[in-house]
Amino acid sequence: MSELRKIIIDDREIEVPPAMTLIQACEEAGIEIPRFCYHERLSIAGNCRMCLVEVVGGPPKPAASCAMQVKDLRPGPEGAPPVIRTNSPMVRKAREGVMEFLLINHPLDCPICDQGGECDLQDQAMAYGVDFSRYREPKRAVEDLDLGPLVETHMTRCISCTRCVRFTSEVAGVMVMGQTGRGEDAEITTYLGALIDSELQGNIIDLCPVGALVSKPYAFTARPWELKKTETVDVMDALGSNIRVDTKGREVMRILPREHHGVNEEWISDKTRFVWDGLRRQRLDRPYVRKDGKLTPATWSEAFAAVKEAMAGKSVAGLVGDLAPAEAAFALKSLIEGQGGTVECRTDGAQLPAGNRSAYVGTATIEDIDLARRIWLIGTNPRAEAPVLNARIRKAWLAGADVTRVGAPVDLTYDVAEAGTGADALVGLVEKAEASEAPGVVIVGQGALTSADGEAVLSQAMALAAKTGAGLLVLHTASARVGAMDLGCVTDGGVAAALGAEVIYNLGADELDIPAGPFVIYQGSHGDRGAHRADVILPAAAWTEEPGIFVNTEGRPQLALRAGFPPGDARENWAILRALSAELGKPLPFDSITQLRRAMAVAVPHLGDIDLVAENDWQPLPPARPGSGDFANAVSDFYLTNPVARASTLMGELAAQAKARRNAPLAAE
Repeated sequence: MSELRKIIIDDREIEVPPAMTLIQACEEAGIEIPRFCYHERLSIAGNCRMCLVEVVGGPPKPAASCAMQVKDLRPGPEGAPPVIRTNSPMVRKAREGVMEFLLINHPLDCPICDQGGECDLQDQAMAYGVDFSRYREPKRAVEDLDLGPLVETHMTRCISCTRCVRFTSEVAGVMVMGQTGRGEDAEITTYLGALIDSELQGNIIDLCPVGALVSKPYAFTARPWELKKTETVDVMDALGSNIRVDTKGREVMRILPREHHGVNEEWISDKTRFVWDGLRRQRLDRPYVRKDGKLTPATWSEAFAAVKEAMAGKSVAGLVGDLAPAEAAFALKSLIEGQGGTVECRTDGAQLPAGNRSAYVGTATIEDIDLARRIWLIGTNPRAEAPVLNARIRKAWLAGADVTRVGAPVDLTYDVAEAGTGADALVGLVEKAEASEAPGVVIVGQGALTSADGEAVLSQAMALAAKTGAGLLVLHTASARVGAMDLGCVTDGGVAAALGAEVIYNLGADELDIPAGPFVIYQGSHGDRGAHRADVILPAAAWTEEPGIFVNTEGRPQLALRAGFPPGDARENWAILRALSAELGKPLPFDSITQLRRAMAVAVPHLGDIDLVAENDWQPLPPARPGSGDFANAVSDFYLTNPVARASTLMGELAAQAKARRNAPLAAE
């Protein structure tokens, strides 16, 4: 590590690395520097000039603190540390001038702007600007862009900070936005009016410091001070992105990202951000019992009585769906095993070995990708399975990492070395692999593990990791999968054996078809595939309507908090199972979620260590050679992967647009 340098900022002496910028050094000293274009996770543009500071003894003009490093400062007399002033008369006058320039063409339509109350321009105009303008000329107007159904544009408000341009090109990896013209004619636009073909485009709404880019579905529905804000986690994929759910009354109005460097940095996918309208539609809000072939409304007592009658003397199996919290999986396992049955969570047929956490989770963390110099992608399309993780891989690629793929060719927004499309290519890759001191990560997806010889594929992936000295990361597609595997929700013979039971208790498993024959009890939040097949429906809360623990793809338990309450007669998942167990004559040994979590932590201790990634002992699978065959894609349609997304009209529109883009004829056709 390079030697620290002393600098004096507003009479405060601090030591910082010489490569640090002045704006970062000021933050280290606890001094706020206003900015519009600067962002910690984007390249430096240096074009808003709001972050000006005075360098004592330097040029007789303020300097942009975002574009100057500490090592560029000259020492003072007799080698004294350089001196920076952030609130001198020179700096105040410069900031007032910059703010006056920024507001020349700004429409000043704060009362009707969705950014009102959360606007950097508002806040900084109040803190650093002046209360008048010397300009009386007509304001410039700019035509708005059509960016699709997610982002609404008001480009007359744009201050050309270029954050959106830098995000789409650097993080999202789509080269579609830029700036044209000079001077008064300069404007941010897209190439030939194209839409942004990215699963991360909603992040430019958060990045925009003014009201030029706002959320189209949220527009004119609420003000920030009306909203109740709940910090929770996302379940749309297995990454476990940290989010904030904003509610107005009983309705979810929007979902925003929270910063967590170890998981999602500060980005979320468009599905995570905009799926909230699916929480309002197709909801199950009362129990149903099938009578004479037709589902009819019932009371909870009638539904429980039907379940009790169906289970009497029959073989029973449980299925854990993709969105079930760990508490619900634990309660279901306790209930079903009390009836002599077993529970299965691998509903997609993934060959994940029970009890070996290094095989179904791995040994690498998401953060390890940042430092990796070699990355292998095996049977996975991270752009569809976990777009934020894909952006992290792109960041490593930009830093010099080599990415090798075994699987179907798709555009991942970065260059990959194609090693083949199936198991034969993976075996060849393992045979040629060599040890290296350079850090590496092997990422194996569910597309490689859902075939009949998926466990052999996993053994080869583990062999590749061991041979090259890389870490292993199993990329799951279901947010509930790792927690359920930790709790032992596995059946000998897998999901096929579970489907052979006479009675199946389906806890929100909507991604598989249950054959005719078994009596099916469905417990879930939406009227999706599982509810259509059910003989009894028990309405449950969605993930925003109950507290729960979800373990993400790297094995990190995270806490989801309740943002609202379920509709109608729907209840929390664990509470339904506890009430049913009493009806069946074998009450579960907990009466509150606190007692349940205590029992769960006794059974699986690391589930009590919230936000900590447990270190997994390396237990390589016995080497086995998989048969030939290409790896399938685990996600066929990014926008329609679960019941909440399928209930969302916006997700349906996005899926139709994506399909139209894929099938669009080329010019030669």
